[in-house]
Amino acid sequence: MGMNVLFGMPNQHYRTFGVRDLVTLFKVSVLALLPLGFLQTLNPNLMSIQVPENWLAATLLTLLSWTLLRLICRIYHERKEIFSSSSRSSGKRALILGGGYAGLQVAHELQHNHSLGAQVVGFLDDAPDMQGLRIQGIPVLGTTAQLPEIVARYQIQQVIISIPSAKGSTIRNFAKRAHEAGTLVYTVPGLCQMLQGETWKPILQKISIEDLLRREPIELNHAALGEHLRDTVVMVTGAGGSIGSEICRQVAAFGPSRLVLLGRGEGSLWKIERDIRDLFPSLPITLELCDIRNPRRLKQAFLRWRPEIVFHAAAHKHVPYLEEHPEEAMENNIFGTQNVVHAAVSVGTRVFVNISTDKAINPTNVLGASKYIAERVVLMGAQDAPTGSRYVTVRFGNVLASRGSVVPIFQAQIESGGPVTVTHPDMHRYFMTIPEASQLVLQAGLMGENGKVYVMDMGAPVKIVDLATDMIRLAGLEPGRDIKIRFTGIRPGEKLYEEVFNGQEIECPGIHPHLREALLKPLDCESLQAALELLRSAGNARVNTRRKTFLSTFISLIPGYHPSKDGLGRYADIPERTYV
Repeated sequence: MGMNVLFGMPNQHYRTFGVRDLVTLFKVSVLALLPLGFLQTLNPNLMSIQVPENWLAATLLTLLSWTLLRLICRIYHERKEIFSSSSRSSGKRALILGGGYAGLQVAHELQHNHSLGAQVVGFLDDAPDMQGLRIQGIPVLGTTAQLPEIVARYQIQQVIISIPSAKGSTIRNFAKRAHEAGTLVYTVPGLCQMLQGETWKPILQKISIEDLLRREPIELNHAALGEHLRDTVVMVTGAGGSIGSEICRQVAAFGPSRLVLLGRGEGSLWKIERDIRDLFPSLPITLELCDIRNPRRLKQAFLRWRPEIVFHAAAHKHVPYLEEHPEEAMENNIFGTQNVVHAAVSVGTRVFVNISTDKAINPTNVLGASKYIAERVVLMGAQDAPTGSRYVTVRFGNVLASRGSVVPIFQAQIESGGPVTVTHPDMHRYFMTIPEASQLVLQAGLMGENGKVYVMDMGAPVKIVDLATDMIRLAGLEPGRDIKIRFTGIRPGEKLYEEVFNGQEIECPGIHPHLREALLKPLDCESLQAALELLRSAGNARVNTRRKTFLSTFISLIPGYHPSKDGLGRYADIPERTYV
């Protein structure tokens, strides 16, 4: 009895009896009989109870009786699944790719949860020693190379990819072959959920477009990030946005002494605050409802918390809107950034990371022009920052599944039956996932050098029409037949190809194999300051006058700037170019 209590045997759940419980039973059986055997050896007449001389037989007998008792209880509670043929013959016929732990968990969940409406027909696994075996009574039907053949032979209706560690290219290949065989495809979340504070469980989900990125995901240095973020006060501007909110989640996992969420959108701030508190209930979190265009209010927030690290993600980013309202790009993207930089320098912030975009290179729109100037504002602030500080800019491309990006638009169009609208058949963009973008920001800012601009190696640009085609097929549909693709024409300010370096920048190795440095020519602070004053004073002029001032200033400051004739370029009187 003492050994039972010591090992927690009374608290054991008989319905879920498994191998670990069997090992514990064996330990208890041996330890329970050892004291008796020891006493009997010392003095055979000491104990009135005669202990069998064959200790091994006694141990095995005890173990067998305890094991049988638990197995009978488990079989009793699972008798419906074990003896009922209806549980094996109803629901969609499912094939599980991967016979490892994740596949076993998926099979168990589908067998016991009939509301999922699936009948597990078999597994596919590439391990030679798995061929011909049965896993919990379910056969391994072959290897993944036989997927189309197995789907046809066993009339499979859905394929479940249960290989959480599989690379994007592998999942893309499985999905393509399964769809060609005429079946639906699902996957299960990867173990990365565990790193985000979630318990892994076999939830079936549609294939994520992030899994089908046309390159392998980029892994960054988490250990080094933890050393810099732990026990520091971190502020994130634009904390409610797609990138800002993910930065908050990434930072929270490293245990800062305080996380300050700064933004002007009440709804989005409420959501990210709630998410962070659910994931990290003991983390000190502060919400600052503040517009970066208000320097007085911004200074109050900085003086109150004196953040050591600032991630500046607040910005306007929609190209067509800013072509029509360039004044907002000036106020938010340029002068808002200047306000944040001044506030950070005034309180001695040692790390400042500005988030920029590939649209800042040879821009054809107001968004790119405003972000280019914002990069220079941060470089100017780096010269005034405290000794040993790191004020840097991180430049990357389009972010998959961010608010307003093409992926959620395509998803909504597919769900409504189409058509999927693409601006031009030759439109290309660089893409990255939200976690990649956020980790890039952390890595470059915390490991980079002061006054630098870093660019992510995002692989080859992706053709937008190819992305649309992939997403339609992932939904189990055929492009052109089930869902039409319609070309709508390039919008004001857009260009067919984005770039990551311009002709005046030298590409250099960075602090990570996937991070490159854009080596810039020395900054002319006087010319930049004069241009900023001109842009600010133009805000009080009449609409045509101020927009002509914006245009002429952009042209004089920004190398490669070619305004769209449908956007700000319609005010063009092209002046002489003098770049900063």
